[in-house]
Amino acid sequence: MEDNPANLMLVEQIIERHPHLRMLSARDGHLGIALARAQLPDVILMDIHLPGISRIETLNILRTYPATAHIPVIALSANAMPRDIEKGLEAGFFRYLTKQIKVNEFIVALNKALELAKPRIGGAINRGSA
Repeated sequence: MEDNPANLMLVEQIIERHPHLRMLSARDGHLGIALARAQLPDVILMDIHLPGISRIETLNILRTYPATAHIPVIALSANAMPRDIEKGLEAGFFRYLTKQIKVNEFIVALNKALELAKPRIGGAINRGSA
């Protein structure tokens, strides 16, 4: 879930290196929730500053819906202060990555999230932030 086209392109370029993955994108939290419910991705990448709905509300909705409750959600944010990261992790994000994306850090977090989903991997990633 990401509303910035440049960030979407960067994540897309990273994901393209992994042909077993498929990336979907949503430009706001409401669409992202609907897409997650319909597609049941293995991992969700979420920009912290989405239009229309707060990140915490989006995460809470995903967590209360049984089919999406288990999906690891990786937060991506320009908010890089230690307290921002701590609050994001306390809120329930699987990982909290800061922008500018560090490709190696992103890939490590993505691989760890995919390991959690391994028993049900179908190769879908809900394109979530760059």
